[in-house]
Amino acid sequence: MNDLAPLLTPEGRALLDEVRGTAPADELAVATRLRREHPAELVSAALGQARLRQRAAAKFGAEDAGRMFFTPNGVEQSTRASVAAYRARRLTELGVTSVADLCCGIGGDAIALARAGIRVLAVDRDPLTVAAARANAEALGLTDLFEVREADVTEVDTAGYDAVFVDPARRSSKRGRIFDPEAYSPPLSWAVGAASKAPHAALKIAPGIPHEAIPAGAEAEWISDGGDVKEAVLWFGTEPGAVRATLLPGPRTLLGRGLPDPAVRPVGRYLYEPDGAVIRAHLVAEVAEELAGGLVDPTIAYITADDLRPTPYATAYEITDRLPFNVKKLKALLREREVGILTVKKRGSAVEPEELRKKVRPQGPNSATVFLTRVAGAPTMLLGHPARAQPA
Repeated sequence: MNDLAPLLTPEGRALLDEVRGTAPADELAVATRLRREHPAELVSAALGQARLRQRAAAKFGAEDAGRMFFTPNGVEQSTRASVAAYRARRLTELGVTSVADLCCGIGGDAIALARAGIRVLAVDRDPLTVAAARANAEALGLTDLFEVREADVTEVDTAGYDAVFVDPARRSSKRGRIFDPEAYSPPLSWAVGAASKAPHAALKIAPGIPHEAIPAGAEAEWISDGGDVKEAVLWFGTEPGAVRATLLPGPRTLLGRGLPDPAVRPVGRYLYEPDGAVIRAHLVAEVAEELAGGLVDPTIAYITADDLRPTPYATAYEITDRLPFNVKKLKALLREREVGILTVKKRGSAVEPEELRKKVRPQGPNSATVFLTRVAGAPTMLLGHPARAQPA
């Protein structure tokens, strides 16, 4: 069923309440029972929506996800609620009171904007997506601030809005993930043009965008949540040329200062693994300076230092052993240390963690972390554990 309308009827809503929380193993029995009293297509749609709501709970929280309406692509591509809320706060701090949300999808960003007190025009050209966004505005009690319109975003007049937010499609049914910003739908160049017509703008882009593709006059921000890089945003009307990494929860923001690459130095007592947003934003040098550290290799984003210093921008490990890449030696060392819980991290190594874990067969009550990397160009294994007093 590609139409949400039947699920929005009293019968459909009652059915959604009844199938809420249905476990995958119970679906067949539940469907068989419900089809005695309801149309088979409606039962299938309700169970499908229940599955989507369960998947969406990780992004939107169980309470909101349990009331919202989703499409498969909407669950996959929508912004995590914590990230959308952070972006909405930034806009309110800029004095924004109205936003044209172009390519709104199921309305995840528009929900955060409306909850921040911002009036939103949410636009998408897909009828099913628009129906979901409209249903979500109603389900969450946001219709006073949240207008949904079915239209081609390239034909929407955004005059009169304080800001434009654009979240172009970065996936294709034929090609999968799209890496070329000009292959986005709509292309990044169009989004930049739309941004230039408003006092402020935020353009959501893939975290892997090449820095050379960032347009002049934009501020670039990489955002991670719980250590996972979620997105990058180009801001207009803020700080042209600025580069920042923001870590959620918090938020904690590291602003680039244009530092040169850190020097390479011998491996010290501690190894710091920078947050992914810091690495994507090319701000490893700023963290290395903060830690009085250097790189283990000119091409590897691991920082080494002699002292343990507090930083929210990297995770610290105490290194106990350094050895050339050699599986037999590592296996013997792990057996000697009685390591049964082995965390394998890699950067600059072709070896897959699971492959190594199978070869060394860790056994015992102790735990350790091994880094497969390069040190001054040489394949190296660094063994250690999370620093005892992790920085706050």
